[in-house]
Amino acid sequence: MTTITRLRPLPDPHHLPALDPHYVIPDPAAGLAPGGPDHKPRILLLYGSLRDRSFSRLAVEEAARLLEAFGAETRIFDPHDLPLPDQVPGDDHPAVHDLRALSLWSEGQVWCSPERHGQITGIMKAQIDHLPLQMKGLRPTQGRTLAVMQVSGGSQSFNAVNTLRLLGRWMRMFTIPNQSSVAKAWQEFDEVGRMRPSAYYDRIVDVMEELVRFTILLRPHAGQLVDRYSERREAGQQAGATAELVAKSIGTGR
Repeated sequence: MTTITRLRPLPDPHHLPALDPHYVIPDPAAGLAPGGPDHKPRILLLYGSLRDRSFSRLAVEEAARLLEAFGAETRIFDPHDLPLPDQVPGDDHPAVHDLRALSLWSEGQVWCSPERHGQITGIMKAQIDHLPLQMKGLRPTQGRTLAVMQVSGGSQSFNAVNTLRLLGRWMRMFTIPNQSSVAKAWQEFDEVGRMRPSAYYDRIVDVMEELVRFTILLRPHAGQLVDRYSERREAGQQAGATAELVAKSIGTGR
């Protein structure tokens, strides 16, 4: 993978004060990959707010720490200078290039948005809108796993995660069954931005365990699972060519 500058550093990556080690399975995907995985699952995390104290970013950082503890390799995209879709001719902007390269690198993703006016934020939607279904013969999202999360300033809601699920389906991703919705997020994080022990934190642990499992389970078969007759016919490709293309796309960046 080429050098990418828009990566959010992960503070205290190995410090998990809210996690009770007595109940942790260090390798939640053990036994799901025949012969064992040949590399760590690669997970891209996106968040949907540019505030200095962004609760969607803080939740994503907690998710990334857990993923690292469960044996994954993580990257957090920093959208601070991402232009609006169609703002830059040809999408020729370094932030857009970095986001697309990270999506190609990934085998799974985490999307976390604040709920604003009952929906995901524009920052969140802009990141997804910059990911094309097909790009230079490769598919940056198709066949990847996806976990969806949201944070809310008020009572618990599921509007944002429901929208993220819809978008994940549109982007031809395998959205896992579990999800996280953190209500009154302003009281769930301490003064240094770490999540306090709670049922909300436990749910994020559940979601990240499940994401690692599904990523390990599905990635050897992603090419076959998204190989479509209609796309082969439209492109004039013989049977099997589409699956090989998707497998190549998901393998990019090892």
